[in-house]
Amino acid sequence: METRYISLFNRYALFIVYFWFGFLKIIGYSPAHDLVTSLADITISSIIPSRIFVYFLGYIECAIGVIWLFPKFTKVAFWVLTGHLVATFFPTFMLADIVWAGTLTPSLVGQYIIKNVVLFASAYTVFVLYRNKIVFS
Repeated sequence: METRYISLFNRYALFIVYFWFGFLKIIGYSPAHDLVTSLADITISSIIPSRIFVYFLGYIECAIGVIWLFPKFTKVAFWVLTGHLVATFFPTFMLADIVWAGTLTPSLVGQYIIKNVVLFASAYTVFVLYRNKIVFS
């Protein structure tokens, strides 16, 4: 029974974080707005304007959050989240002046990025429990 709750609480936590942060991007109140815009400016702004990309990313993040609520989509949720998290680490080397305050000392923005390791650990826990059929919730 405890394993069921581990999976359930992690699913809810992933939903809350992803949906909340995505929604903040959609309504224009995300503290990550400048970071996302800066990264988009140097990577994909020739394909999609940065201001539009922020909204698009917000919708993607909300969708990732919602997908975690449906166990049968665990595999999809995990791999989409993994791709998203890989992309969230791009600023650590592409926008180093924003992310790092010094050697191995992240700025507040850097801490915002590094915390994604915890999101991955949570997602991986749910994924492994589901893949190994330890829980079905």
